[in-house]
Amino acid sequence: MNKFVVAVTAAVGLATAVTAADARELRVAPGAPPAHPSNSHLYQKLVEYLPEESDGALTARLLGPEVASLGQMKDAIQSQLVEVGNLLPLYFPADLPNMALAGELALSGRSPQAMAAAMTEYMVTCDTCQTELKDFGMVYLGSGSSDVYTLLTKEPIETADDLQGVRLRSGGAPFSRWAENFGAVPVNVSVLDTFESLSQGTIDGTMASVADLLSFRLIDLVDNVAVMEIGTYHATSDFTVGEAAWQSLSVDERAALARAANRANVDFTYRWGYEMPKEAIQAAKDAGIEFVEPSQELIEASNAFAEKDVQNAIERSRDQFGLSDAEERVNRFLELVDKWTAIVEETGTDPAKLAEKTQSEIWDKVDYASYGL
Repeated sequence: MNKFVVAVTAAVGLATAVTAADARELRVAPGAPPAHPSNSHLYQKLVEYLPEESDGALTARLLGPEVASLGQMKDAIQSQLVEVGNLLPLYFPADLPNMALAGELALSGRSPQAMAAAMTEYMVTCDTCQTELKDFGMVYLGSGSSDVYTLLTKEPIETADDLQGVRLRSGGAPFSRWAENFGAVPVNVSVLDTFESLSQGTIDGTMASVADLLSFRLIDLVDNVAVMEIGTYHATSDFTVGEAAWQSLSVDERAALARAANRANVDFTYRWGYEMPKEAIQAAKDAGIEFVEPSQELIEASNAFAEKDVQNAIERSRDQFGLSDAEERVNRFLELVDKWTAIVEETGTDPAKLAEKTQSEIWDKVDYASYGL
């Protein structure tokens, strides 16, 4: 009997080893350091979820930012160095105008989970968006969102006058428009270079997630945080699959990768948009950083500009990106924001509940035999 148990155990072990050896390993890259949630709660979660969703058929090997940074990600995916990568479309607006259009609506963002889901449904259900990505040699598997950006600065910002001439790191055109509207000077600096730029005095602050205090060690340099809402960074393509890698997967494997990506996207947004800001705020208070309440006049002026900026987004998308139907596209996106805002208000921000909802509302309706091809 003991010999039989030993034999069975050995056979099971051999079968497991063969299965692991036969698994398809994908090269995946977050483009960000381990402390950032796009690494810890996006790509590391994909590594965890992928074998679960594929019954062991798929695994992933994480490549660090020293192999492929955010600025290098497009080339890394197209060269097949990276098979699944974290692509930020606002780095390449001329190449990805439909995604850039959604990014132009950053100042409309108030709910991270709603913005991430709206962005995802917009891209998956938009035929021209899919064609755009196909021409780029890439397949889209969802978006995430930051918390609502605020001001992290050396000097306190209480009124519009305090913004005059202040050099602020900008994460994209809508944030630059916001800064210019109030007399600040937007500076195009990679988020990865924010610490160095602040320490060298190249910038006086940044329009960013309060979580950046921890993600990029800005807690060592920032003295003030403005308690106001500017907008979200949701124009992401968190899991961008290279065309060759996607075509090499079976239909079932594509569906499994999409399910794993969906779960990781929601985890990432929950971490970046809700958990990490709470931790950063507490850490900032412990470090003696001041949380400044801007004047009601500045808050009202900021909100009014955000509403007005919708028209700016339409005009920029039409005139610079060549989207003749930009107004219809913007309205479609904003309708989806309203839809998902209502869903999030109903379900709450729990990642498991929202992943189930985005799976049923978006990904279960995808035909993986043709999607991305």
